[in-house]
Amino acid sequence: MNRESFAAGERLVSPAYVRQGCEARRSHEHLIRLLLEKGKCPENGWDESTLELFLHELAIMDSNNFLGNCGVGEREGRVASALVARRHYRFIHGIGRSGDISAVQPKAAGSSLLNKITNSLVLDIIKLAGVHTVANCFVVPMATGMSLTLCFLTLRHKRPKAKYIIWPRIDQKSCFKSMITAGFEPVVIENVLEGDELRTDLKAVEAKVQELGPDYILCIHSTTSCFAPRVPDRLEELAVICANYGIPHIVNNAYGVQSSKCMHLIQQGARVGRIDAFVQSLDKNFMVPVGGAIIAGFNDSFIQEISKMYPGRASASPSLDVLITLLSLGSNGYKKLLKERKEMFSYLSNQIKKLSEAYNERLLHIKLVNLSSFRVVPLGSVQTVSGYTFRGFMSHTNNYPCAYLNAASAIGMKMQDVDLFIKRLDKCLKAVRKEQSKESDDNYDKTEDVDIEEMALKPDNVLLDTYQDASS
Repeated sequence: MNRESFAAGERLVSPAYVRQGCEARRSHEHLIRLLLEKGKCPENGWDESTLELFLHELAIMDSNNFLGNCGVGEREGRVASALVARRHYRFIHGIGRSGDISAVQPKAAGSSLLNKITNSLVLDIIKLAGVHTVANCFVVPMATGMSLTLCFLTLRHKRPKAKYIIWPRIDQKSCFKSMITAGFEPVVIENVLEGDELRTDLKAVEAKVQELGPDYILCIHSTTSCFAPRVPDRLEELAVICANYGIPHIVNNAYGVQSSKCMHLIQQGARVGRIDAFVQSLDKNFMVPVGGAIIAGFNDSFIQEISKMYPGRASASPSLDVLITLLSLGSNGYKKLLKERKEMFSYLSNQIKKLSEAYNERLLHIKLVNLSSFRVVPLGSVQTVSGYTFRGFMSHTNNYPCAYLNAASAIGMKMQDVDLFIKRLDKCLKAVRKEQSKESDDNYDKTEDVDIEEMALKPDNVLLDTYQDASS
């Protein structure tokens, strides 16, 4: 309702009451105006009534929601199911145009505004999380792997001779397939063991650059967030190598926004060397449904080039999800989640340490951040991915000294999650010990009623603490 509508209402209801309602609406509109003016995540989260008012106001700016709209084109935002329309808050046109995912749509001013605001808020959160000099970013409706592929395809036009991507090994399929899908040959650099940690082999990286020739290398594809005992790549040193040899540098930062350590590494890498783009998942860092990622970088024009490489329009769902989430949380709410993640890490570490001691196991000493999920990693696993065979798959190296178990404290984890995990793990370990006792008696080699990834734990295995550095 505008001012004239409220004035008309005063003829039907006491003007004092109408003025109260008018002031209440203005308080909602004030929040919306500040958002549009500043383009930053509000410090305090919005209530649902403000959010729904804002989304409704945006939606009615799209042509499919015009009163008396008469669309005769092939794509007019028609939806057969009212439930589907409500699920999407009647944002039907998606985002972008055929030539640019960040472009404004003439038929969808509201959806275009939603897209611009979302990208602006996400940029603000990336800065808040530690990458202070990031220049630009955009939300893309693809998960991390395909978003990495989009970055590689953009670089193809800049480096026509390139056929290789140098990739310090991390045993995760989607980031490996992203290079294959883009049409390049991954050059796998094996990690080096330093204590319990697997670190980037910088000498091997530079030697391979010199062997292949910089012009024939599309980029170095590094990783921050990863599964222990692998730790984040030596981003600063890799960034210096990239700058010295004139090679682009793409960083897989899939889970890294929630980790101050990962974000610090990216910031430092950009400060001392070269990082062209870094890619992070929406669902892992912002607790929204799977299907979106953020592509960010320090050169505005290059990030725009990537957005223009996306073919066609795109779904607005990931942008809408993260917009609602960030406006609901506010920057203070998101910072609180980051703080709680660190607290849960300390609690998880202590509980795993107690449990490991009870079973005469030990914790691997992993200094740097890791954000893996719970899993058991046996010795000798072999996996073929897109024609490439990896030995010791899931352990990030051919011959890690022992099998292990790891667990993580990721954003949104609660104390009750840790307690239930420890309780169930304790139950499994008791069953393992019981079965091991049977094996020693009658060479019994099967486990009844217990399934912890086929009971990969053996007497000489370890329990893994995902990271030992409280600054993570």
